[in-house]
Amino acid sequence: MSIDDGFVATVGRTPLIRLRRLSEATGCEVLGKAEFLNPGGSVKDRAARAIVLAAERGGALAPGGTVVEGTAGNTGIGLAHVCNARGYRCVIVMPDNQSPEKYRLLSTLGAEVHKVPAVPYSNPNQYQKVAQRLAAHLPNAIWANQFDNTVNRQAHIDTTGPEIWEQTGGRIDAFTCASGTGGTFAGVSHFLKSKRRSVRCVLADPPGSSLYEYVRSGTLKATGSGSITEGIGIGRITANLQDAPIDAAAHIEDSETVGHVYRLLYEEGLFLGSTSGINVAAAARVAGELGPGHTVVTVLCDGGAKYQSRLFNREWLAQKGLAQFAPPARADEPLDVRSVMVA
Repeated sequence: MSIDDGFVATVGRTPLIRLRRLSEATGCEVLGKAEFLNPGGSVKDRAARAIVLAAERGGALAPGGTVVEGTAGNTGIGLAHVCNARGYRCVIVMPDNQSPEKYRLLSTLGAEVHKVPAVPYSNPNQYQKVAQRLAAHLPNAIWANQFDNTVNRQAHIDTTGPEIWEQTGGRIDAFTCASGTGGTFAGVSHFLKSKRRSVRCVLADPPGSSLYEYVRSGTLKATGSGSITEGIGIGRITANLQDAPIDAAAHIEDSETVGHVYRLLYEEGLFLGSTSGINVAAAARVAGELGPGHTVVTVLCDGGAKYQSRLFNREWLAQKGLAQFAPPARADEPLDVRSVMVA
């Protein structure tokens, strides 16, 4: 018998999926780490589990305590699951510009959700800083601090990186991933580089983020305006991203991201979010640069259900000037189901 003990033990060991159409088009093996199959639905389950367990081991989180975090959504969702499984109160602070589905899901999971205005990190009322002060105000509470708590990065050094190495049999030429906290990119890259220095680690970056220019010139400067992506792109170097081995960065416009989201859905059968789209777009670009015969791995971060009202809403895409990248409405003749019903 092989049995996992509850939610916490079920996180990780996700499949590595061959993206068939993209692999055929590039002549490379383009593979996606299926993090959307984690029990909480995203790659952030790994960080959430690691942060809570580390706080328990260190004595910072006592029975009946509270976990507070500032998040764009997925880390909060992972924390809500872990807190339910371990018996903690979960308090989430979020910017008010995220997909409505995320707020509803967090509330359904029992988390206390507090929306605050979306403001720059320099503002004292930025959501992460509000979460930090709230945690300090509450008794028996910790601030998860996913951006600068390097337990996040270590979780990917310990689990995600080794899984990718094992699943590819060590035959991997490049890894692509966007950065929010930097934990996934940095952790996986550190591990892969420890196994073979020649593995090319490329950071995918959306419009409005400063990381593309930082990798190019060492200067934190935003490239383009804001992006439709959620939870990625940043204007500072977090503790998790600090000293990450970055070989190059790929600036990915929203049009390319959305195009790959819909290709994943209608060519691969994978219903995924925008971060998966930008990661796959970067993988396609790197595969084209390397040429046929190489293996490129990326991260399929989370499912598409949390983005239905936006990313999969033609009217919302039209408002963003992106409707042309969504597939056309079906033109099939409507079926007359009543004609085959038995009286």
